[in-house]
Formats: sequence, structure tokens, C-alpha cells
Amino acid sequence: MLNALRRKISPPAIEQRHIDLSGKSISYILKRSSKRRSIGLRIDERGLTVSMPLRASEKWLHSVLQDKADWVVEKISNWQAHRPLPIMWHDGGRIPFCGDPLILRVEPDFFGAPPALRGAVLHLRLAGEATSAHVGRMVEQWYRQQALRLFEQRVAHFAPLLEVVPHILKLSSARSQWGSCTVHRVVRLNWRLIKLPLVLIDYVVVHELAHLVEMNHSAAFWQVVERGCPDHRMRRRQLRDFRIEE
Repeated sequence: MLNALRRKISPPAIEQRHIDLSGKSISYILKRSSKRRSIGLRIDERGLTVSMPLRASEKWLHSVLQDKADWVVEKISNWQAHRPLPIMWHDGGRIPFCGDPLILRVEPDFFGAPPALRGAVLHLRLAGEATSAHVGRMVEQWYRQQALRLFEQRVAHFAPLLEVVPHILKLSSARSQWGSCTVHRVVRLNWRLIKLPLVLIDYVVVHELAHLVEMNHSAAFWQVVERGCPDHRMRRRQLRDFRIEE
């Protein structure tokens, strides 16, 4: 009878909650699971998610959140600072390029012309109607051209430092990773990296080139990475604040 009653009053598996941490009101999702033995915190583009054992006490939960308050507030602030603004594919819209914003200047042109970057303004000359889809396709094509050119330069710079020679460099459109390297010495770099700061682009380049020496993430691998990026730990943490988007 008692067990049956307990099952009836079991807390919900998922809740939306609020808490004051370090002077800020924080919204978070609370997930309970009978498989968990500890309280875990995850922060991503959706905010804070807390996972806890099914019958963990509120006192324990509160203690963990208050103990990690400064960390939670800092990480959420970092996510918000790096969260890209919705891109408006029209004249005056802003797009990211190597970590900085560019302004789109959409101009009619009877013949059309390739995009031209002047300062912080990307000029697009369109022969037809300047629809959002058309502008978006033209910018993506420009992104890819710039990405391949820059990636080739950065690979040429770092490959001698790591004493490696990739067989071929290709652009990737992966939705889950910034880069990859195969046993056939093919290095792929996500074209969307071109939106990120150069220091993070360089980290991904070095990371993938290091796989030409060590096809794993062993201590030996990270020693190779360190030859090209002595501060790779910091850059790796910074990269986590960005997500792969359209």
C-alpha cells in the first residue's frame, strides 16, 4: 500500500524551474532519472539542464546549485555572448565572418557580379529579385570560397610545424563536427568555421593535422597539438561556446 502511494506521488521526470544564483534569476530544466547516482549540470544553447537521481532531496539539489552558482552564471553569460543573432538575408543584415560582423549591402545589377568585401561591408550585386533565399545562397557560396582559401593558408602554415603533409584538404558540411581526418590523410574542415574567430579556426586546423600523427586523442596526440597551439586547452573551451548552425 505504501509503495503504491509513493508511486502515485513521485515527482515529475522533467520540470521547468527557476532559482536565484549569484544575484541572477536562472531558468533551468530539471530531469530526474532512476539511473543517476549524482547530480549533473549541463549548459548549452538551451540554457541550464540539471539531471538528478529520482529521489534526491531538494536540499541536496539546492546545495549543488549554490555551490556551482558562479560557474553557472559565467557559462550562461558566455553562451549568450556567443549566441548568433538571427541572420536577416536582406540589405543591411549582419553576418559573422572570422569572428566579426559584416553588413550586407544588396545592390541591383543588370549583369550581376561576384560578392565584394570592402572593409566591414559585403556587397552583393544581384541581377534578379533579391529574395532572402537568393541572398542566402550567394552568401553561402562566398563563405565557402573564403573558407577554402583561408583553410589552405592555415594548413600551409601549421603543417610544417607539425611535420605533416595532408593528402588533400576538403570542405565539410557536417552538422556535428568542425573537422575530421581519415587514415588516408584526407583532412576535412567545416566551411562554417569561417564564421568563427581565427584563433578557433587555427585550433581546429591544428587538431585535425595532429591526427595525421596520432589517430586518437591520447596524451601523445595532445603533445602534437601543443606544438601548434600551446594554449589549446583554452581554445578548446572557447570552441564549446559555439555551435554549428546554418
